[in-house]
Amino acid sequence: MLELRNVTAGYSRAAVLHDVSITVPPGQAVAVTGHNGAGKTTLLRAAVGLLPLKRGQVLLDGEDVSRLAPNRRVRRGVGYVPQGQLCFGQMTTLENLQLVDTSISAIEEVLETFPALRAVLGRRAGLLSGGQRQQLSMARTLLTRPRMLILDEPTEGIQPNVVAEIERVITELTRRGDLSVLLVEQHVGFALRTTDRYYVLESGRVTASGDGGDRAIDAVRDAMAV
Repeated sequence: MLELRNVTAGYSRAAVLHDVSITVPPGQAVAVTGHNGAGKTTLLRAAVGLLPLKRGQVLLDGEDVSRLAPNRRVRRGVGYVPQGQLCFGQMTTLENLQLVDTSISAIEEVLETFPALRAVLGRRAGLLSGGQRQQLSMARTLLTRPRMLILDEPTEGIQPNVVAEIERVITELTRRGDLSVLLVEQHVGFALRTTDRYYVLESGRVTASGDGGDRAIDAVRDAMAV
């Protein structure tokens, strides 16, 4: 379980998040949505340790990890897929995966999750489509065997068929019960179809929250329109 408790964080002296509390229960997926500039990416950076807190706590399975460096949070089971489909462009898809784990069985497991990557294992990652790079970025993170997967705008700039594939993967991963997901996403339909609960951020504050699912789409859009 990941819990952000009364978190205030920002850059230099300016606070971007103000007293934000969010909980991701074990085996569930939670979406954070809101307009550009609402503080969504800042929230994730605070959760993974890339941004120090001004106030509040980050707890992982009940342990306060607020002062732990990002690599130590990774060792405790946090996996982070940042915005931008990051990869090592001059290396092949397979080499990108092998940077994390050279085990054939581990790589085979993530290829079963992202079968589209099989056809491009020998291709330089810089030549992949945006959707393929996003799948590669997620696959590489899953090789660390996280218990808490944090995704920043996974559908940004990718084609609809890959959006559907990522939706399938998130649903399957959480259905197994051994992985939780915290998802930042502006695509409201995608966010709510793949998650059990949502939070809406506006100007760095939680302005609405509730259960996920298609029935919540209108409520979230209304909250974001205010």
